[in-house]
Amino acid sequence: MVGRTTGEKIFNVFNIIVMIIVALIAIYPFIYTLSISLSSNVEAAREGWHLWPREVSLAAYKVVLGNTQIRTGFVNSLVRTALGTVLTLFMTCLAAYPLARKNLPHRGMVMFLVLFTMIFSGGMVPMYLLIKGLGLMNSIWALVVPTMLSAFNIIIMKNFFQAIPESYGEAARVEGASEWTILWRIYVPLAKPVLATVALWTAVAHWNQWLDAMIYINDDSRQMLQAFLQRIVIQGSTAMLDMGLTKMVDYSTATIKAATVVITVMPILIVYPFVQRYFVKGIMLGGIKE
Repeated sequence: MVGRTTGEKIFNVFNIIVMIIVALIAIYPFIYTLSISLSSNVEAAREGWHLWPREVSLAAYKVVLGNTQIRTGFVNSLVRTALGTVLTLFMTCLAAYPLARKNLPHRGMVMFLVLFTMIFSGGMVPMYLLIKGLGLMNSIWALVVPTMLSAFNIIIMKNFFQAIPESYGEAARVEGASEWTILWRIYVPLAKPVLATVALWTAVAHWNQWLDAMIYINDDSRQMLQAFLQRIVIQGSTAMLDMGLTKMVDYSTATIKAATVVITVMPILIVYPFVQRYFVKGIMLGGIKE
């Protein structure tokens, strides 16, 4: 093994120090929020660093989890995330597979139209009029249908399909397999890394999205958790009063907000470690151009 030079050792030490500082800056907001959510109202009001709660209290979680609107929003967000992710994977596979075939007629023109949508879009008002014209207002379809196809996801998955040897498909065609069978029996099982990557992107995007729910959903019984979180964090105590979040005594506005944020991010934190192992491989192979 070739020994490292003094310059390389200094660079590695500097690089490690910088990465540790960046990691601490990224992690501290999560630790702070978790600490505040587990603190009593007196402890939460204390100024300074909050790395762990001195007086542990679950009052804020009892208030938040006991609220009907929060529970309803949580279930609605889970349904939206699951439905939106499944539909996105299904439609992206259907779009990417033919584009990965080099003998597709007018393939270059179709790819140009896909890339065109990455640069230009109709904007919020035309989208609102379209959703209203289709009769999707106040339904979950207004949230999942417009996001089923993404040009970026199509390109990533198309490049991954292109990296799969065409001999697999040709052998299946000789045996009489249809294109539909080749896609779902051969290509999709081989594309687990990119499927996991696109699924993670889509799930996080659906779970964190709140603006479209604020625009298209008017009924609170169909509203998403992130919309309620936006009300609590941005509108503050007024929204809490409207949502009945002020019935217990051992709480404060800060602990309620922090507990809501922790509950909101928890599903993604639980799912991410199971998908992370496919993440790097999916991006690297999907990013290879022909």
